[in-house]
Amino acid sequence: MSRVRADEEEYWHSSKFRAFTFDDEDDELSQLKESKRAVNSLRDIVDDDDDDLERVSWSGEPVGSISWSIKETASGSTSSLDGRDSSLQKGSSSYAALPKQASSYSLSSLFKGRNKLSSFQSLSDALTDTGVKNYAPELRRPKAEYKDYSGDWSPKDTVRRMQRGKVCSLERFRSLQDKLVLLDEAVAGHDGNVITAVLIFLKRTLRREILFRELEVRQVALCHLIHFLRETGEQKFLLDLLRFLDRTEEVALSQYREHLNIQDVEKRREFLKGCIGLPFSAEDTSHIQDHYTLLERQIIIEANDRHLEMAGQSELFRKYPRKASILNMPLVTTLFYSCFYHYTEAEGMFSSPTNLKKTFKIPDKQYVLTALAARAKLRAWGDVDALLTTKNWLGYTKKKAPIGFHRVVEILQRNNAPVQVLQEYVRLVEDVETRLNLATKYKCHDVVIETYRDLKDRIQLTAYKGKVERGSAEEEKINSILSNTQIRWKN
Repeated sequence: MSRVRADEEEYWHSSKFRAFTFDDEDDELSQLKESKRAVNSLRDIVDDDDDDLERVSWSGEPVGSISWSIKETASGSTSSLDGRDSSLQKGSSSYAALPKQASSYSLSSLFKGRNKLSSFQSLSDALTDTGVKNYAPELRRPKAEYKDYSGDWSPKDTVRRMQRGKVCSLERFRSLQDKLVLLDEAVAGHDGNVITAVLIFLKRTLRREILFRELEVRQVALCHLIHFLRETGEQKFLLDLLRFLDRTEEVALSQYREHLNIQDVEKRREFLKGCIGLPFSAEDTSHIQDHYTLLERQIIIEANDRHLEMAGQSELFRKYPRKASILNMPLVTTLFYSCFYHYTEAEGMFSSPTNLKKTFKIPDKQYVLTALAARAKLRAWGDVDALLTTKNWLGYTKKKAPIGFHRVVEILQRNNAPVQVLQEYVRLVEDVETRLNLATKYKCHDVVIETYRDLKDRIQLTAYKGKVERGSAEEEKINSILSNTQIRWKN
């Protein structure tokens, strides 16, 4: 022990720097020798078994801290610059002093980097040895950043930081009162993302009964949670919540939505049959009944039509093959399908359009619009005419279109109806300006000429004469009208 103390006293009272003389051998070898002596002296002083103890510098800062690392790097850079300046001031022409290499290693880190049984041959060996592991301290994050995770923030401050996109831990809110205050602050902030994040935290940390009871008096948060559960598909949790709130109709609707996840058509039909008895409102109950009936009809129609298509017994199926199955299709799509493939069937057949109209109480406007589109696609102009012809109780017939004849013209034109068919329905448009626009747009010349004649507009009729072909029947008709002295023109 006395020997160690003597060596320590000798080290601190000695110095490796000597006064300058011209006879000194200022070469790298002498410097390395001096460094080696200093290293060996420190190794005798430092006890290797005390690596777990915290070491501090003369300024009282722990070795390896951020401030210590910065000062070590700064002192190394300063000593390197001072060495270069002194070498330039010597002005010796015989040799040039080698600049000292700045190192980020400190002596204590070098000792820790080696094994206890090994030692450095020289300081240069230590610096150039690639096997030495760098134990330089890693710079930590500023303390301000850790406040986002572990700061003792109030519920209001936590909500504000979450609104700014900061990451905040909610685990510190452990009591029920703190959690409810946090939820109220989130609702008061009017930020849906923050409200949802707090609700997820409460959902994970509170019992269901307690959560449901507290949300019952917080309607905004309750609506957010219900929407979140529907979006994420947590059906069981949602049903428990709705039952607790005694929302029987919503429970029934949530169960009804489960049919969307059933792919097998027979299982879906049985599921819908079971949904009929759920506590829906009167209007919703009729919709569920119609859905079940429609799927049942679709199964029957699909089976029969697939058999006809595979057997090749129907010319219509051979000419216009089906592009998709009719199963699980909406009612309007099913009606269009029936008008396209089964238009002439008797009302007693499940696939008859009139049967579908009667069973599901389809309005006349919807039926005419769908049937017109289907028959016009097949270019069945006779069926179109019969669809729009009605007979009164005296036996007289007239054209009637619940959707308006201007829409009839547009549908027929989209399906490339001939001009003769278009003109027949353009004449039935009541509004004169609309009739002229449609007739001009679709080149129904006879309708334009007759309309200008009925309006007694000689100027417009003369102007339109330049838009028809020379020598055509339309030009002759215009000339005949203009030369008629019985017409009293208004201009």
